[in-house]
Amino acid sequence: MTSTTECRTLDRTLRRRGAYVFAVFGFVWAMAGSSIVGRAAWVVLVVAAAVSVTVAVLGHQHSKGGTGERRRALPEGWGRSVGVVNLVQIVTITVTVFGLSTLGGASLIPPTVCLIVGLHFFPLARLYDQPQYRWTAGLLGLVAVIGLGAVLWGAEAETVLGMVGFAAAMTLWASAAHVAIRN
Repeated sequence: MTSTTECRTLDRTLRRRGAYVFAVFGFVWAMAGSSIVGRAAWVVLVVAAAVSVTVAVLGHQHSKGGTGERRRALPEGWGRSVGVVNLVQIVTITVTVFGLSTLGGASLIPPTVCLIVGLHFFPLARLYDQPQYRWTAGLLGLVAVIGLGAVLWGAEAETVLGMVGFAAAMTLWASAAHVAIRN
């Protein structure tokens, strides 16, 4: 039987790590999105870095206890399963990027990668017992569909990258802040 202290420690650890990971990947998506702003990209990157640091700090501060603490119902072997989900995501993204690049579909890469990232949150919601990851998955899926629609309507690859990058970054930052504060 897991003690209350162990459950609290695990909850705090998962919330903190989640905020850190989301902050980093939010920044990565914002860097991708900054391609559409030309010379002002450095301003966007400074703002994105500030937002990412803020999200990480929120995760760190709120993981110290109190707000939103709860017991998680984690499935047996959840850690290994998370590793498998993440590995499948990485392999799928790698194959997709290589395949679309080879076939001349560069404009399809950002929305397709966003869709893959979004889909990987569905199993993570269950594995981490973090229901908010379902709306993260849904929002990233919506961003991907809008990005794919933009490609079909003839948007340039850079425009699609910018749109998908910024929307994905905001989704990840919002999700991290919500989990950190509200859990």
